[in-house]
Amino acid sequence: MNILQVILIAVFIYLGAIGSLVGNTIGWYCLGRPLIAALVVGIIMGDVPTAMLVGVPLQIAYLANVTPGGAVAWDLSYATYIGTAMAIALKGTVSGDAALIGLAFTGAGIGGVVGGTMWNVHYALDVFVNRWANKIAESGDTKKMWMPNMIGGGVIGFLCRFIPAVIVLTAIGAAGASAGIAIPGWFVTGISAFGSMMAALGMGIILSFLVKKGVHWAIFMAGFVLVTYFGLSTMAVAVIAAIVAVIYYAILSQREEEC
Repeated sequence: MNILQVILIAVFIYLGAIGSLVGNTIGWYCLGRPLIAALVVGIIMGDVPTAMLVGVPLQIAYLANVTPGGAVAWDLSYATYIGTAMAIALKGTVSGDAALIGLAFTGAGIGGVVGGTMWNVHYALDVFVNRWANKIAESGDTKKMWMPNMIGGGVIGFLCRFIPAVIVLTAIGAAGASAGIAIPGWFVTGISAFGSMMAALGMGIILSFLVKKGVHWAIFMAGFVLVTYFGLSTMAVAVIAAIVAVIYYAILSQREEEC
């Protein structure tokens, strides 16, 4: 990983954050999503297939990630950009897709913790920006109201994400470029199992939100059987699910009318 790649990925880590220069819609809800982040890193590092290989499990694992009330305990953008970059940079040290996915989750764990910590630092430093904004508001000078947000908050937000990202990515790049680097077999086995469990955990969290009745489990298992044993594509299962949903709704509506 060269310095230009490090800088570009670090910039996208900033752009994919809440309150970045491009706004939340393009930033947090687009560039900050795991699958999009993986594609961006893959393009920058010239290995889109590997990026997509690890991006899909990361997307599944963090599909239920939310930020209630602005509380960010786990920085999704930081996690996925760092995780994908680590998987590509250290690709030659492991063998097998499962180990590669495990590497991505290991990097995501590092990135998530760093990002979450820097959010707290960002919030703490914003205290001074708020005082600056209050002074401008009290003076009644509306023409300067943009300054605390754009200059103060914007610069602090960029530095809190860009600088740590450059440090972490540089360390990952140095590890990948080291001659003779080898990851122990026991660690490869561990991260392979960890990567598989994280994807399953993410799906489990989603199911905990969606499954409210016993019959929902039967519907879920029907879809699982159609994909696993009958080899149907996701689109085919979605069409069947839509048909079943319409029939189910029609039966319930008829029962309500009869009652």
